[in-house]
Amino acid sequence: MLDHYRMFADYNRWANRLLYAAAGNLTDAQYREDKGAFFGSLHATFNHVLAADRIWMKRFSGTGDAPAALDTILFADLPSLSAARAAEDERIIAWIGSLTEADLTGRFTYTPVSHPVPVTQRLAPPLSHVFNHQTHHRGQCHMTLTALGGPSLALDMSYFLRAPEGRHYAE
Repeated sequence: MLDHYRMFADYNRWANRLLYAAAGNLTDAQYREDKGAFFGSLHATFNHVLAADRIWMKRFSGTGDAPAALDTILFADLPSLSAARAAEDERIIAWIGSLTEADLTGRFTYTPVSHPVPVTQRLAPPLSHVFNHQTHHRGQCHMTLTALGGPSLALDMSYFLRAPEGRHYAE
C-alpha cells in the first residue's frame, strides 16, 4: 500500500508543476480573475490547496505551520506560492517515504477546521483524501486556466505513468 501513496505523492508533484507552469504564462489579472470555481480564482484555489495540505500535514506529522482557515491566502504572488507549493510537495513525499505499512493502519486524532470536534481514525483514509482533494481542485484550476485561454493540460494519472517521473510505477 505504501507504493500506492508514494505514487500519488509523486503524481501530485508532477501535476502541480505542470499547472503552476501554465499559470505562470497568465497575466496577474487573469491569474486573479474569478471564473466561478469554488474559491473563485487560480490564486485563491492554489492558496486553498496549499493551506489544506499544510493543515493535514500538521495533523499527520505534528510539525509545520498550518493556517486556521481553509480560505487563507498564504502567499500574495504566484512566484512565492509556487516555491511554497514545490517545498510542500517535497515535504509530503519525504513524510510518506518515512511511513511503514503499520503506520497506515495506525490511528490518529485531529480536530477539523470546519467542525471543531475531535475525530479519531486510521491514517490511510484521510491520506487518500488529501490526494483526492488535490485532484479535485486541480480539475477546477484546469477549468479556470482553459477558460482564461490557457492550455488544456493532460493531467490524468495515465499521462504521469507514461512520463519519466512516473514510468517506474507502471512497470
